[in-house]
Amino acid sequence: MSAVINFYDNNKPLINKVLSVALLLAILIFLLPIIAEQKPSRMVQSTITGLLVGSVYSLIALGIVIINKASGVFNFAHGLMMLFGAMIFYTFFSSANVNPLAAGLMAFFTVFIVLTMNGLADLRDTRRLAIGLVVGLILTGLMSLPGRDLQFVRAIIGGLVGSVLVGLCVERFAIRPLIGQPLFASVLMTLAVSEFLLGVTQMTWGSVELPLQIFAWLDGTGIPRNIVWEAETLLGGDVRLRTDLLLVLILALLSFGAFVLFFRYTSVGLAMRATAENQQLAQSVGLRVRFILAVAWGIAALLATIGGVLQGGATSLSLNMPLLALRAFPAVLLGGLESIGGALVGGLVIGLVQEWANLLFPGTQAGTELAPYLVLMIVLVIRPDGLFGEKRIERI
Repeated sequence: MSAVINFYDNNKPLINKVLSVALLLAILIFLLPIIAEQKPSRMVQSTITGLLVGSVYSLIALGIVIINKASGVFNFAHGLMMLFGAMIFYTFFSSANVNPLAAGLMAFFTVFIVLTMNGLADLRDTRRLAIGLVVGLILTGLMSLPGRDLQFVRAIIGGLVGSVLVGLCVERFAIRPLIGQPLFASVLMTLAVSEFLLGVTQMTWGSVELPLQIFAWLDGTGIPRNIVWEAETLLGGDVRLRTDLLLVLILALLSFGAFVLFFRYTSVGLAMRATAENQQLAQSVGLRVRFILAVAWGIAALLATIGGVLQGGATSLSLNMPLLALRAFPAVLLGGLESIGGALVGGLVIGLVQEWANLLFPGTQAGTELAPYLVLMIVLVIRPDGLFGEKRIERI
């Protein structure tokens, strides 16, 4: 018996990988007869839908990865930041006349937070104050544009300002005071922030689902709401593609690509990469770590809002939206906690797995409650750092 235990201890990683591969093969053998019963058209339909859904998961996962790379914190408030930012967008989109005073308070408070990201001492710079005043006035004017014809401009500016304000406030008042404390304290703080945002959302907008008709303009352009591929002879049935979901995919990938370009080719993006590697070393060479962390939270909140708006436009705004972030957590871990490319791949994989499971096991929760986490478990046993995660070696 002791020989068996010693053999297992000496070969534990290899044995775990062999068992995981065996489990994966057993699952595939179990699924093959079920897959064979499905029409090819339904498999193609589920694959397309999975990619469309997965694009939103990728965008959500990217926001979580940014915070983790910058500060090492796993942000459990990301789902509520999605909902809260989308609700702000909805308010500006659905209101024909926005109160200029409320818009001004929101704009100038955001400018104040931005100007003081490094401390109140920056307010002594009159040039920065003048620029901040002009920017605040411009933002107030854009967010107060009247009428339905300019609702997209009003909503985009309002959603951008509101989401950045939320991200900066979370960093300033919740995360920054915990610098130097155990990392677990910051993680618990994100849970507290999540509950706080949930309470504010319910008090402000209620608990009823709200329609976000950002794709209603398609009806006046002649573009069909559903693109139908007639493939009866080839696939045994037609394949339908929702036009709004296709636009969600395009916008999500554009947002993802814009951030990657920002992260790679701008000075702030390069500083964020340096800070993510080692905060103390980055500070020792003159980088403003507090400023960079604030930027990271602002960008993460903006990405969360974009994901919330796209998801809300495809379905509706409801208190169930934060559950999308829970489904995106497997995508983050699958791709790798510190990998931006992994967030994209992980999100698409989880979206595909979810839709395939919904097809093979209709009427169950296998797609959302079981399949993504089962795939995650198998992958993490084989590659504990995720598909694209970095394996760190600590030297003493």
